[in-house]
Amino acid sequence: MDKALNYLSLARKAGRIELGEEPVGAVARANKARLILVACDAGDHSWRRAKSFVAGTEQLCMKVPYTKDRLGEAVGRTSLAMAAFTDPALALAFVKALDDPETHKEALESLEKRTRRVLQRQQEEKNHQRNLRQGRKTGGKREH
Repeated sequence: MDKALNYLSLARKAGRIELGEEPVGAVARANKARLILVACDAGDHSWRRAKSFVAGTEQLCMKVPYTKDRLGEAVGRTSLAMAAFTDPALALAFVKALDDPETHKEALESLEKRTRRVLQRQQEEKNHQRNLRQGRKTGGKREH
């Protein structure tokens, strides 16, 4: 199994991916899908449905160079036509691991931007928690 498929397996174990058309649709409607994947041999209906899930949002959708059987094998199923990453860092790693990431340049740029925002928010939360532990107040005027 190649590196990109390993990221699918890792995302499944971490609970950062939704598998199948209905769960993907639900996570996309909640605006939590970062990248929707559609197998190369999935039907036209599945592709149109995936594109409709992301229409009008910043969520991304792409056909991947793997068959339904290969995608299913990576996540412990017999077959998988559609999946959605809910974690931008894992989605970014998956796209980078594809054979020709240059063809997905737009997706790479968008996912890198989202990943930076997530990391920034995590750092801000970490700083906030440290300030709370140390008894520092944030915002407002200090009393002397």
